[in-house]
Amino acid sequence: MLHDPSHIPQLPMEEEIVLTLDEKSVLRRLGGRIAEIAALPVHQEKALLWQKMNDLNQERPMVWINEIPWHEMNVNDELTLQTTNPWARELETNLRRTIYQWEHMPCDMIVNDYLDCPLVYNTTDFGIVEDVDTVHTDDKNEIYSRHFKIQIKDPEDIEKIKRPQITYMEKATRYSFEAMQDIFGGIIPVKKVGQTHIWYTPWDFLIRWWGIEEAMLDLCLRPEMVHAAYERMVDAWMDELDQFEALNLLSLDCNNTRIGSGGYGYSSELPGPGFNPDHVRPINMWGCSNAQILTSVSPEMHWEFAIEHDLRWLKRFGLTYYGCCEPLDAKSEILAKIPNLRKVSVSGWVDVERAVKNLGDKYVLSRKPSPAVFVSWDIEEARKQMVTFNQAAKGCNVEYIMKDISTVNYHPQRLWEWADIAMKVAEGR
Repeated sequence: MLHDPSHIPQLPMEEEIVLTLDEKSVLRRLGGRIAEIAALPVHQEKALLWQKMNDLNQERPMVWINEIPWHEMNVNDELTLQTTNPWARELETNLRRTIYQWEHMPCDMIVNDYLDCPLVYNTTDFGIVEDVDTVHTDDKNEIYSRHFKIQIKDPEDIEKIKRPQITYMEKATRYSFEAMQDIFGGIIPVKKVGQTHIWYTPWDFLIRWWGIEEAMLDLCLRPEMVHAAYERMVDAWMDELDQFEALNLLSLDCNNTRIGSGGYGYSSELPGPGFNPDHVRPINMWGCSNAQILTSVSPEMHWEFAIEHDLRWLKRFGLTYYGCCEPLDAKSEILAKIPNLRKVSVSGWVDVERAVKNLGDKYVLSRKPSPAVFVSWDIEEARKQMVTFNQAAKGCNVEYIMKDISTVNYHPQRLWEWADIAMKVAEGR
């Protein structure tokens, strides 16, 4: 997610990165392992499979795992950090997780033959921080229960929503790039990468400030206020996107970048005709949206209070993805109004037969198997989920995305076994 509604981001530090020889050695060794993995020809083969699927001409379903409970996954110290510098620890974390996933549960994962050096920038966010009471069942888990305290009660409260301001941190970017070149020189290339796919989701923010019951009631009781608030959020996102484009901070996502709540973005249709590699624009990229909180409203209300507003955003992109956890099997008519829609989320709460009938081969079906199987590890149920959907969606373009994994009850092998099952089903073995 580009923004986190739980806090206002802090301005990044612009200071030279100084590491010990031991820290450099640790990172260099991990970079070498990444280079070994990336050199395997299977990555090119799977990139082509992802591309064919996204072009609606798939050879087989694709499979990927994300949103992993990493705090439960450490085996034989494979994820134990050995550096102490904060910058180094963040980089080490990413490298170790990439290696771990490749070695234990790769599915159709693709590893680049270079390392990203993110362009450093600061965005001031939307001006409101969620105010919550929390309940934790596991202090190590980033997923926990929250009760949101209402901050938008009256029309004048909409003025609290501000337009983000982006500042590019040139020095911080340069220090990071120079440090990575020093560490990985002769081992694996380093490339500067800007903002790729943007997780655009105005409703996920509004309900944190408005209250869930209150917002749903106001769809009927105060619809003008809801429209005004949502339109202000769209304005804020649009203004920020304009800044990204003007500052030349965007990067392509038609690669192994996660798109929406689904899989990779490989496509022969992007970056599109007239592409200028020195200046990426939204039309060269994937867009997305969702309105998870509108699960139970009618298609007409879903259109009126979300998608109709979202079209201003979605039309700016070359291809788009819609949905997350909300079931969309009965809302195909409003989805068809999105002109560049390519992928639709097919969550675990849909009527499968209706989803296949209504969405069919018009889009990529981004299927989300239930992660609940990992709580007690029902291996037969996990296999059944995959086989049943695979049979129902025969002839469609399908990706299986295992996500929202709150826990594996500290048994990481369960996720490894799911990866093996999923690939056997996808490959028809």
